[in-house]
Amino acid sequence: NFRVIREEMISNVFNYPNPFSTSTQFIFTLTGDQIPDEFRIDIYTVSGKVVKQITRNELGPLHIGVNKTTYKWDGKDDYGQELANGVYLYRVVTKKADGSDFEKFETNTDQFFKQGFGKMVIMR
Repeated sequence: NFRVIREEMISNVFNYPNPFSTSTQFIFTLTGDQIPDEFRIDIYTVSGKVVKQITRNELGPLHIGVNKTTYKWDGKDDYGQELANGVYLYRVVTKKADGSDFEKFETNTDQFFKQGFGKMVIMR
């Protein structure tokens, strides 16, 4: 099926590869005719501590459609320290120019992205 979506939404947010040992990059789909004014990916420990924030500038150019970031996260925190093996959570923050959030477009892949959070595994 083919469907035209005019609303600004985000869907199918994944990191690939997952699990990873050296680096992972993010893949997602943007719809509508405007890219988000604010776009960042926050990475958390399972206890909820933010260990890394990846900004829109770091991710590289964004466009409407499927995006595969040029940025590859190396599993290090904001201070350059290598994170331990294990499960981490990530959340994508997207905001329009007026400050409102981009809506989440529901798809079959949402089973991997619960309540706005995805899971990733570091295995070195």
